[in-house]
Amino acid sequence: MITRNACLALDAQDTLAPLRQQFALPEGVIYLDGNSLGARPVAALARAQQVIAEEWGNGLIRSWNSAGWRDLCEHLGNRLAGLIGARDGEVVVTDTTSINLFKVLSAALRVQSTRSPTRRVIVTESSNFPTDLYIAEGLADMLQQGYTLRLVDSPEELAQAIDQDTAVVLLTHVNYKTGYMHDMQALTALTHECGALAIWDLAHSAGAVPVDLHKARADYAIGCTYKYLNGGPGSQAFVWVSPELCDLVAQPLSGWFGHSRQFAMEPDYEPSSGIARYLCGTQPITSLAMIECGLDIFAQTDMASLRHKSLALTDLFIQQVEQRCATHELTLITPREHARRGSHVSFEHPEGYAVVQALIARGVIGDYREPRIMRFGFTPLYTSFTEVWDAVQILGEILDQKTWAQAQFQVRHSVT
Repeated sequence: MITRNACLALDAQDTLAPLRQQFALPEGVIYLDGNSLGARPVAALARAQQVIAEEWGNGLIRSWNSAGWRDLCEHLGNRLAGLIGARDGEVVVTDTTSINLFKVLSAALRVQSTRSPTRRVIVTESSNFPTDLYIAEGLADMLQQGYTLRLVDSPEELAQAIDQDTAVVLLTHVNYKTGYMHDMQALTALTHECGALAIWDLAHSAGAVPVDLHKARADYAIGCTYKYLNGGPGSQAFVWVSPELCDLVAQPLSGWFGHSRQFAMEPDYEPSSGIARYLCGTQPITSLAMIECGLDIFAQTDMASLRHKSLALTDLFIQQVEQRCATHELTLITPREHARRGSHVSFEHPEGYAVVQALIARGVIGDYREPRIMRFGFTPLYTSFTEVWDAVQILGEILDQKTWAQAQFQVRHSVT
């Protein structure tokens, strides 16, 4: 078993380690939940104060022009684009992941209704993030045109599920429960061979694993900024559409920010060209502005370096848990293969919820997902190798001593 001193040595050699100082992390806390909510960049507090005190307080409405508020969605989109293999002018940061999915799924179905009007199937996974399933269900019901969801229970079933009836394949690149990472390029190619369009949810990919939407020939992509991109709780999501598809149809939420001549105040809607047509209404500027603080940190490194450290951290965690906690009922559900693993690791345990609560009480913050899944996220920008070692020792103590059995850890909170 690797020693703590060996982990300290790894941290001393880590070229990404200095970036940790740019995050406001509480003393005595090992934060392994950046896959759910990223840590706060130190600069975010000053940026929020600047927006509130100066840009809003002094600039007032003038700041739409003088502080760049009007073009902030596009500006942030350009800064984020390189992290997902997109180009300038192809991404906007706006609205929520759910709303952006509604936009792109609606657009994709509309494109397909012209190209292949008999296609009425949306293929996705039963383990996809629930909001993706709910949006797809709701849209299919709203359209009342015979659209149905075809759910598969494992990645191995996808090849058989995608066929000539398929209109759209909707997948999350890295599964939120298991950390399983799809081969985006191969599945997109298969989707296109069958005449369908591919929508990728990058919520657990952007800022965590290398993504190249152009190389994969993806059609649509959405994702959030509050996980690995560290934009803040509920910060705006992003949307990307392939340039070949972008101007073919207008998305259905035709708000005034997506109009080609916004301040002409015309009674009829005419969508902007390009990705700006995926904007809708007026944006919450304070939250939007803080996203740039996280992107500023990403600009100081590259995804290859982050991926290298991410795999080293997750390898260490898996190895240590399986050695230190070998006598306990833990089942690894995250792929061991690097090509199939995102940046979080999940173990099942019969008392998973209570174990996570006991960990949090000891200062190790992960989270829980049904059924029985304990999730641990590893953010290379601020997670250290020594923290991984310490977290596993604490987990082992909790399991050895059955601390999780205490009544206080059995109480279910509204957010798990």
